[in-house]
Amino acid sequence: MQLYKSRSFGEFFQDTFSFLRQNGGHLYKNFFIINGIFILILMVLGYFFSNFYTEVVFGGLTNNNPNAIEDYLNQNASIVVVFVLLFVTIGLVSAIISYAFVPIYLKLYAKNDGKNFTASDIINEYKANIGNIFIYLICAIVIAIPLLILAGVISFILAITIIGIILLPIVIGAISLYYQGTLMEYIENEKSVWESFGYSWTVMSSKFWAAIGSVGLFFLMVYIVQNIVVMIPYFVFIVDMMTDINSGTAATSQEISKSASVMMIIIFVLSYLVGLVLNLIVQVNQGIVFYSLKEDIENINTKSDIDLIGSGE
Repeated sequence: MQLYKSRSFGEFFQDTFSFLRQNGGHLYKNFFIINGIFILILMVLGYFFSNFYTEVVFGGLTNNNPNAIEDYLNQNASIVVVFVLLFVTIGLVSAIISYAFVPIYLKLYAKNDGKNFTASDIINEYKANIGNIFIYLICAIVIAIPLLILAGVISFILAITIIGIILLPIVIGAISLYYQGTLMEYIENEKSVWESFGYSWTVMSSKFWAAIGSVGLFFLMVYIVQNIVVMIPYFVFIVDMMTDINSGTAATSQEISKSASVMMIIIFVLSYLVGLVLNLIVQVNQGIVFYSLKEDIENINTKSDIDLIGSGE
């Protein structure tokens, strides 16, 4: 599938799903190979957090002990500090790897004219761009301050009306596409980081409403799907509890705590994994949009076709 291709609003959707259908297996396989160890560690830490929540927080409520959290923290202060630091550190590393994965993957995809590359090639690209990624993150935080203030004001205005609330995903889509487009351009190593931020805005502006509308709708679809999937075990738990009550079976606080623990673990695992899978889909859509708009401006694929014709004469 050609990334550098002029597309309309409808083709942004069509080609996103076409790309995933043709390359989804390769994309997700390499993503989990590279980020798998961090995902496993975070899931283990999430398991312990779920136990803490159900045994200390939920257990304190069922046992009428309002000081349960304070007592636990006083007794295990050092463990809690280590746990939080470990979770935050690994979470940040995993988030950075995940965020940069699709831009690097699509760069190699365009360079190799398809999925003719391996996880080793992706890792080498990470190594070659590690400095760029951290410079990008620092500059992104600086730009985020005024950008988020502006987005907050616009979101507040939109939230006043029902129609405006529906348009909120477009605001999120605009910010996300702007940042993702900047990283995609910056790892090409042809522009400075500030030039890449400017270029990303130039690209977006060429088909502004079609671009951010596509990304915004993908965010909305992903949000709905993720919440539906995550709510399934929650409703199963509630139905099971109501069934026990209606049948006259009184559950003890220990049984309730165990059931809540299982539910929390299932919800955490589902939410995290589904979020990873769906986030890649949103990023692929942003990549399709960005490469399409870049083709409209630079005619990269058109020039390449002309060069091929010239070389054959």
